[in-house]
Amino acid sequence: MRGASHDQNGQLAFLRYAHEHLEDLVCGNGWETEFPRDVWVLRRLGMEGTGARLRFDRIAQPWLREPAKRFVHWRLSIGRSVNQAVVDILALNRFSGFLADPRVAAGGLAAVDRKVLERYLADLATDPRSTLTRSRDVSSLNAFFNAVRRHGWDDTLPASATYYPEDFPRPDKRLPRALAEQVMAQVEQPANLDRWHNPESRLLTLVLMRCGLRVGDACNLAFDCIVRDADGAAYLRYLNRKMKREALVPIDEEVEGEITAQQRRVLERWPDGSRWLFPAPRMNPDGTRPLTTHSYRGQLAVWLERCEVRDEHGRPVHLTPHQWRHTFGTRLINRDVPQEVVRVLLDHSSGEMTAHYARLHDTTVRRHWERARNVNIKGESVTVDPAGPLAEATWAKQRLCRATQALPNGYCGLPVQKTCPHANACLTCPMFITTPEFLPQHREQRQQLLQIVSAAAARGQARVVEMNRQVLGNLEQIITTLEADPEQPEATADAS
Repeated sequence: MRGASHDQNGQLAFLRYAHEHLEDLVCGNGWETEFPRDVWVLRRLGMEGTGARLRFDRIAQPWLREPAKRFVHWRLSIGRSVNQAVVDILALNRFSGFLADPRVAAGGLAAVDRKVLERYLADLATDPRSTLTRSRDVSSLNAFFNAVRRHGWDDTLPASATYYPEDFPRPDKRLPRALAEQVMAQVEQPANLDRWHNPESRLLTLVLMRCGLRVGDACNLAFDCIVRDADGAAYLRYLNRKMKREALVPIDEEVEGEITAQQRRVLERWPDGSRWLFPAPRMNPDGTRPLTTHSYRGQLAVWLERCEVRDEHGRPVHLTPHQWRHTFGTRLINRDVPQEVVRVLLDHSSGEMTAHYARLHDTTVRRHWERARNVNIKGESVTVDPAGPLAEATWAKQRLCRATQALPNGYCGLPVQKTCPHANACLTCPMFITTPEFLPQHREQRQQLLQIVSAAAARGQARVVEMNRQVLGNLEQIITTLEADPEQPEATADAS
């Protein structure tokens, strides 16, 4: 069935399932039978929910293959993930290929000294793979060398065979890959969500978008995954497999209701129950296997094509489930949710990762600030040079003013160390600055001032009329200047 579409690849599912179980009966289970083999089938080792095979047959040197198997066995035994084991083996495979090069021709671990490792670093530097992937290779090899020495698997390994912190390739710090709101508006449409051909994948998509889970954690949700607090509010309980700990995230009534409906569907198909909220729909007659991320990704690609989701240029959108996690975090930051709260909701181990979302928000706000037209009480534009020597300091002051001295219709440009002498008369204050985003408030205040001036004139209150006419004059200048901004056509339209 190679090359078949996702909707067609289940025709031989039961035969594959039966073949696997017959194979297991013939080959046996457990480490005693699996360790001597050069290809490990993880389900025979009691690791549920994975069909992964760990291949050591691609390590050409027998003297490297044996300690490599002991290393991976040890890593799995202490609770490292299958994904980590795969990364370790890939790193050892590449290192094996390097050692087999005639220019290196290492005949044993005794030949793997610091000089050889430096040559391998130079070889990695020309590798077209990403910096992060190359850094993982170095990390896995270093862990391997340390384990060989610590456990005495080969006493000939030189003490100099190690990598130092400065040897690791430094990946660039990337901003979150949040999806554009135009794309999110399409994938969140109820009509498009209803285009899923099965309710399980529709629910899984809702969980990813609204809860910010990693796709692997979402696919492995337990059947009983809803817990409640003392107030009766519902939370989704899941295992953060990256951090190896349980975590909670609040859910809305719609997601809670959909989960309850999914639990009923699972019990209807598997009356004896399943430990998973999303059991694999195929090759799973007893309900013991969870849905795989590979299966969901395939369904996702078909669904996006079915919904004809397009980007701002009209091109078909290809997204990954993890981008919904980035979007979840970015939306929270953009709504001014405290960074520590976002960290807890995403279950980050530290604030460093969450800070990426805050940096994205800060970058976005600053870009709009630099492009916006800032106007003082005389209707004069206050220019900001983004490349000027005071740009960074000016933006820091603006952020502080927005946080501590925000007004209902603008911002105070006075340094916070000074005391304002104008006492709530901001529209007569030379330090007052405003932007087009406050046009609705300015227009509303103008209308109120006109009514006050008219009423005061009718009562003969000349002083009140004089005071408010000064404010009204400044307000008229501000509105006129802001409405004339060519980059804000919607403001002019609102005024008509």
